[in-house]
Amino acid sequence: MTDAPEDLALPAETDVGTVRRRRRPEPTPVQRALALLVRREHSRKELLRKLAARGIEAEAAKQAVERLAGEGWQDDARFAELLVRSRVGSGYGPRYIQVELESHGLSAVEISAALATFEGDWRELARDLIARRFGPDRLVDLSVQRKAADLLMRRGFDGDAIRAVLHGLPED
Repeated sequence: MTDAPEDLALPAETDVGTVRRRRRPEPTPVQRALALLVRREHSRKELLRKLAARGIEAEAAKQAVERLAGEGWQDDARFAELLVRSRVGSGYGPRYIQVELESHGLSAVEISAALATFEGDWRELARDLIARRFGPDRLVDLSVQRKAADLLMRRGFDGDAIRAVLHGLPED
């Protein structure tokens, strides 16, 4: 049997089971926040909450988020626009989206600016949702109309949009 080359051989005093690996240093708060942001957009409030859940002190987390916001990595306006686009694509109405944005700690100005990025028509979005869910035929049965109205209310559409869909009112 031949001996292993010297660079592959273990030191004589080290057993195979006790080889130690170098530990990685603990990531900084900025590194942890950046790791979250490269996966998807986060609001400031959400990012602070996630950093706290990972054991980072509140002041260090706040400084990390401020630094990343200053460098353009975190932006509440960009987060809000992406959330609006995502929820509209899933068939949610303006009230639902507004409440979700409020839960992320965004101001009324930021929320209205984000909702203004939706270039479509909320009534048309409601019509499409009902057509996908209940079929393209008119809602003639009263129980089906109630179910459709309940769905639209849960999805955050206002009364005008619901009445327009149920009664086939023309768009404004």
